Amino acid sequence: MSAKSLIKSLDFFKSLDETQIELLVDISTVKLYAKDTVFTYEKSETNQLIFLIDGLAKAYKIDKHENEIFLYYIHKDSLLSEISNLNDDLLYSFSNISFVDESRILSIDYLQFKNNFLKKNILNMEFSNEIILQSTKLQTLINREFIFDAVAKVAMMLSSDLDMFNKLKRHDISLMLHIQPSTLSRVLNRLKRNSIIDIVQGKVSILNTKELDLIFKEL
Repeated sequence: MSAKSLIKSLDFFKSLDETQIELLVDISTVKLYAKDTVFTYEKSETNQLIFLIDGLAKAYKIDKHENEIFLYYIHKDSLLSEISNLNDDLLYSFSNISFVDESRILSIDYLQFKNNFLKKNILNMEFSNEIILQSTKLQTLINREFIFDAVAKVAMMLSSDLDMFNKLKRHDISLMLHIQPSTLSRVLNRLKRNSIIDIVQGKVSILNTKELDLIFKEL
């Protein structure tokens, strides 16, 4: 698939006309990365605006004991870059980002993107929405780490990312949520007893979405 077709496949650029897309193609490159590739390190800087076309990435930090602290997943058709200051011509990484699956990215010259689009009031709304989504991810992270108990943590992950929950091993989920594997098992069994979820051959399905969401949305 051509760069032009890949750009057209991203929701962010749906409002562009053919001339604008051609301009974007001229300042962009498309690259494919293998699974487990570390794409960005915390505190690094770049002059490229990055979108995840397809695949899956995760944002994480490393603590002083060299332990990985999971932050959140970044799904396809999303902005991969972290935006903290619209006035700078460079982008700075808040976290490490690596690819969980083989992933394809769109890399755009950020300065030219600002001059040819944002400063002409093109894609401003889409750009603002992406920044809001990133802010929401951080709010969710704060709730998960400092407000939610184990039941709320599990309920939120089941509600927001059931496919990923079923894809991962229970041990890995426990590490991500910072709870013990035994605690995760107790929470899942409790949700099953309350007919909120079902578990068949290790795979979770949601029976009562409303009750599941109430567990963490009322906190």
